[in-house]
Amino acid sequence: MSTDPTLTLLMYFVLPVWLAAGFADWLCHRATRIESTTGAKESVIHLLMFAEVGLPLMAAIFLEINAGIILLMIVAFLIHEATALWDVSYAVGGRKVTPLEQHVHSFLELVPLMAILLVVSRHWPQFAALFGLGSEPARFELTAKTEPLPLAYIVTLFALILLFELLPYLEELWRGLRARRRGFASAAARGRGSS
Repeated sequence: MSTDPTLTLLMYFVLPVWLAAGFADWLCHRATRIESTTGAKESVIHLLMFAEVGLPLMAAIFLEINAGIILLMIVAFLIHEATALWDVSYAVGGRKVTPLEQHVHSFLELVPLMAILLVVSRHWPQFAALFGLGSEPARFELTAKTEPLPLAYIVTLFALILLFELLPYLEELWRGLRARRRGFASAAARGRGSS
């Protein structure tokens, strides 16, 4: 296992802060009763953003970092930022987005950038190679890590992601879909009552 402090920062500071911010965001959505305001549509946007950060995270966990993986991280970050803008634009039209939630969003936007910068600092020659600089050619092949992360770390990380990210956001979507069904049922009942 590497003794590079940037790897330690990524594994034991950046990722935990990112997970905590994601869970705090879900708590903010729950407090504003997202299911009865912006509902399932906003929850689908949240799951889309989860996928946008999940793909480069999976690549970083299991694959050798090269120019291709760094490019994937940068592109995914830019797409995530565009989706985040869409998300907030949609949310503020239908529910109260509190100052606390806005502050949590700042973490959710900047922590991925911090992660990318730490990855770039660990793999500077491949980052430079993306722009035709440095002595190395840019590599784009998908290769398993020669020094994999510890299995216990990966299992713990995936358990935390499941418990504090994926399951909460799926629960949020379920609440939104359930509220929508109840709304349709109430509207149908009102329609029958006025006949």
